[in-house]
Amino acid sequence: MAWFCLIAAGIFEMTGVAMINKWNRDRTWLTLILLLASFGASFLFLSLAMKTLPMGTAYAVWTGIGTAGGAILGMVLYGESADWRRVLCIGVILAAAVGLKLIS
Repeated sequence: MAWFCLIAAGIFEMTGVAMINKWNRDRTWLTLILLLASFGASFLFLSLAMKTLPMGTAYAVWTGIGTAGGAILGMVLYGESADWRRVLCIGVILAAAVGLKLIS
């Protein structure tokens, strides 16, 4: 259950980051509410995951999902660069998060 909560926290973190970008383009109440709700849900699920998982692992996986997912969303939704070096760096972030899971 803790890993489900952690993955949900990461997905909500990605959504929050996307909403920041949307807020910068389109300042509506709906965007603001979605931004705040996404980050609120992210912190809620992270705190639930950390009841069982070690703090360092939970935080690293959460930020890894948020960072890599935010970069991927930027490429897919907003036409940001998908240069091979950028994709390689995203892969390194994800590999580090998986590595932390494997050794903890």
